[in-house]
Amino acid sequence: MVTAAAIDDSSLQLTFVLFLTVVVITLFTALLTAPQRDEISEFYLGNRAMSPLRNGLAMCGDYLSAATLLGSTGLVALTGYDGLMYLGGTTVAWMTVLLLIAEPLHRTGRFTLGDTIALRLPRRQRSVRLALSVCVLAVATLYLVAQLVGSVALLTQFTGVPSATTRTLCVAVIGTFVILYASLGGMPGATVIQIIKAVMLVVGVLFTAGWVLHHYDWNPNALLTAAADRSGNGARFLEPGLRYGGTVSNKLDFLSLELAIVLGLAALPHVLMRLLAPRGSGVLRSSLLWAIGLVGAICLGAGVLGLGATALVGQDAIVGTDRTGNASVLLLAHELGGSLLTALLTCLAYLTLLAVAVGLTLAAASSLAHDLYGEVIRKGRASETEELAVARLSGAVIGVLGILLALVAWGSNTATLAFLAFAMAASAILPTIIYTLFWRRFSAKGALLSLYGGLGCSVLLVVFSPVVSSTEASIYPDADFAWFPLQNPGIVSIPAGFFLGWLGTLLDKGRPEQSDVHEEFEIRMLVGADD
Repeated sequence: MVTAAAIDDSSLQLTFVLFLTVVVITLFTALLTAPQRDEISEFYLGNRAMSPLRNGLAMCGDYLSAATLLGSTGLVALTGYDGLMYLGGTTVAWMTVLLLIAEPLHRTGRFTLGDTIALRLPRRQRSVRLALSVCVLAVATLYLVAQLVGSVALLTQFTGVPSATTRTLCVAVIGTFVILYASLGGMPGATVIQIIKAVMLVVGVLFTAGWVLHHYDWNPNALLTAAADRSGNGARFLEPGLRYGGTVSNKLDFLSLELAIVLGLAALPHVLMRLLAPRGSGVLRSSLLWAIGLVGAICLGAGVLGLGATALVGQDAIVGTDRTGNASVLLLAHELGGSLLTALLTCLAYLTLLAVAVGLTLAAASSLAHDLYGEVIRKGRASETEELAVARLSGAVIGVLGILLALVAWGSNTATLAFLAFAMAASAILPTIIYTLFWRRFSAKGALLSLYGGLGCSVLLVVFSPVVSSTEASIYPDADFAWFPLQNPGIVSIPAGFFLGWLGTLLDKGRPEQSDVHEEFEIRMLVGADD
């Protein structure tokens, strides 16, 4: 956390005007495209006739958060090669989604992941839906808090450490916009802001990256040499191990982080919900290819921005402003284009975290309304009007919960919170997805043990990790009860989630699911109802 303003006030004022203008336009458009009828399919899935490019832009917008624009560039600016490796993991994660779960999930799902599990495990579907709703709520809320905390961290670059009133106002305003987009606009409204945000992100990042390369006559070697010279680490800046090298703990931490990123994406609730939106599997494949290309381009641009920040601003200036490196892209923008470019990128960062927060809120609200209320509480007897009302109310409740938790955790590192959400999703939700789709013997008891056990294991390891205590960057820096040495629990909790799903299935002595149920599920997974 910085202690003084990093950027001048004129940039903040211009940012406010630009952000408010974009929000008013997108909110008006979202309300115009919002569901006009009491049909849950329209609220959950939106316009299913969109082209692959528009679907790909929406997927890209759903995934890329402010942590990519601010945290990733900062990581590259401070750690060089290690930061670039992290960006590579972000791109590879989409390949996991494309090759492993996208089409089987799309063919067997309806509105939520719970519908896929219900088709595969019909006898005990309600208990599994309940467990899944708990996990979705936990992951989505933590990721939502990360976005709202990021809004305070971004404001800090302009005002220094904000007062309690300023923090509350910032989080409340962003959170209110999130509730309006999610609860009133549904999936159509969320799609509008995701597409606009993705287009702006691609243009903004690639334009600024091109400006950096132009400064060095489009010679990447010159950029790398200048970044190494001003990094304070010389040639080591361009070699592996600057941050995640040396001790065994550091190397395991990097492996744990990469596992969480690569596997966690395939289990994030808002990404899974987006996979169900395209009407046909062919459109889904093309959409994912667009998403992979767009995410890869932005990650490449973010790497150039990180190196450019070190080369043009200098690592000493970056660390002196913000030791986490989150200010690096804004300092670079100010160095290149003054207040105007700084305001444009800051507005883009706010729009990015707002769009991701909307997708998370909508996914959590859909799971609570459809899986928990519609299928567990009302046992499938709720009308569409009733379920839609619960979905809108759930969006408001989740938004308010996120605001309150963000005000408590405002000093936490945004990227750390986001990566913990990835680890929780990969530990609890991903094993259930994989076993449901590909293991014939998988049972409801295995699903319950995987969901609750994976979530509990990841949360337990986080509580007793350096994220919470024992270091200056911890939530409670003066306390010391961290016996788990790693920042991210993925390397332990992800295998634990898979093991518990396997163990629960072996221990399930109840009547196995009927073979004809599995055969019907398998046929649908391979062929689909729409192909």
